[in-house]
Amino acid sequence: MITKLHVDADETGTRLDRFLRRQIANLGQAQIEKLLRSGKIRVDGNKVKSNFRVAPPMIVTLPDYLLSAAAIEKPKQAAKAPMDQEQAKQMLTPLIHAETQDWMALNKPAGLAVQGGSNTKRHIDGLLAAAFPEARPKLVHRIDKDTSGLLLVAKSTASARQLTKAFELGEIEKSYLAVVIGDPGPGGLINKPLIKAGGLGKERMVVDYEAGQHAESLFIGLARTEAFSLVALRPLTGRTHQLRIHMADHGTPILGDGKYAGAAAHPRTNANESFHRQLHLHAQFLTLPDAQRLAAPLPDHMRAAITLLACNDKVPAAMPDFRAVLKAAKNRK
Repeated sequence: MITKLHVDADETGTRLDRFLRRQIANLGQAQIEKLLRSGKIRVDGNKVKSNFRVAPPMIVTLPDYLLSAAAIEKPKQAAKAPMDQEQAKQMLTPLIHAETQDWMALNKPAGLAVQGGSNTKRHIDGLLAAAFPEARPKLVHRIDKDTSGLLLVAKSTASARQLTKAFELGEIEKSYLAVVIGDPGPGGLINKPLIKAGGLGKERMVVDYEAGQHAESLFIGLARTEAFSLVALRPLTGRTHQLRIHMADHGTPILGDGKYAGAAAHPRTNANESFHRQLHLHAQFLTLPDAQRLAAPLPDHMRAAITLLACNDKVPAAMPDFRAVLKAAKNRK
């Protein structure tokens, strides 16, 4: 049997995969992709991709068993004690870095996931749902669980569409600060396609020039000391773990990134002092389409590392200008 889901006006412009996840509990991205490829989920009778944007009066058709499975699983979810609204607000409030009537910018700590997954019980998306049950803010982009820094969330569906589109068009610029092992050079463009590899629970991104997706990152060397460097990074595309794998494949992995550098990610200084084992990657700056600029303070573990390396005066106070690096890279082509 087939179920029909009617697209409401409030969902205009929403990606199909997001529309489906809001409609059906426990429906994962991998399952959505598989069902779309097989044609079991269609829009107005047509096969489409997950990034297709829906609008009324479109009708999304899908197998009945998806709703039945969700209904069966809901009691299990309900059996868990839900997070108290006040508790969720107390956890979120210290993270709010800036706010308007349309969006909130959070300074996410390292170690807190943006979305749920296997063995992930606490995450930003869940905190938002618990803190604002009547008008849940919507995620418009992601940063890694182990990465700290700026995360923008929309307060309405309309704002979410506008911000998502702005990210896609490159109208929102992001800049990261990282401590890396080795010397990447004064600056450049890393252009290496990426693809996910590994089995369940062991997924990691790898460079693959044949099957990988296009991925580009800019970097600027800010300081060099001992066996480490302070760098500014700007992703030109948005692949999973992009900056981490690009820097690792460049020969200068990010300090604390055991996933891509193994034991080498946790060295000591020449003074035999060890660094904190957390990832030293921070989403520091964000520039919005209206030219508003946000800057998130560094987390304690990065401040400690930068102090240990004696390069506090090299931490940028504003988003670095990557235009010269990009121009030079294009001229070399």
